[in-house]
Amino acid sequence: MATLQWSEELALDLPRMDETHQEFVQLLQAVQAADDAGLPAAWQALVEHTAEHFAQEDRWMQATQFAAGNCHSLQHQAVLNIMREGGAQGDLRVLRTMAEELTVWFPQHTDSMDAALAAHLRRVGFDPATGVVHQPAALPAEPIHGCGGACSSGEAEAEREAEAAPA
Repeated sequence: MATLQWSEELALDLPRMDETHQEFVQLLQAVQAADDAGLPAAWQALVEHTAEHFAQEDRWMQATQFAAGNCHSLQHQAVLNIMREGGAQGDLRVLRTMAEELTVWFPQHTDSMDAALAAHLRRVGFDPATGVVHQPAALPAEPIHGCGGACSSGEAEAEREAEAAPA
């Protein structure tokens, strides 16, 4: 079974996000290292952390003009629902399989959706500790609906279409 290790490749240069991600990796490692007797409690700790982790990022998105139904938030909801349902089944094999899948999913999610969110938060001068946006003029005019690295409000697409249109 592959074990996810924290590395600088997962760091996004946003300290609060990086700390939360390190905690996620540590809890996932604890799940993978748990014996059968300790697995349900380790899984529950991971689920509880993940619920707050995702809620925290969702609050940051809402504070900085992400649409409520953006792909990032929807992925959070889907992954958390699967984690909760898997834990409710009580099947240890299911939990171990899900933990292994999370070792694949998490770096991909971090490298795409979280990296785009971190860049957006830095661009608008968002302070995760206080919730203050220090550069409100940098907030997008329209809520962001994009997925992964496509964190745009549609303005970039509109500009490209306008440039491509015949004069």
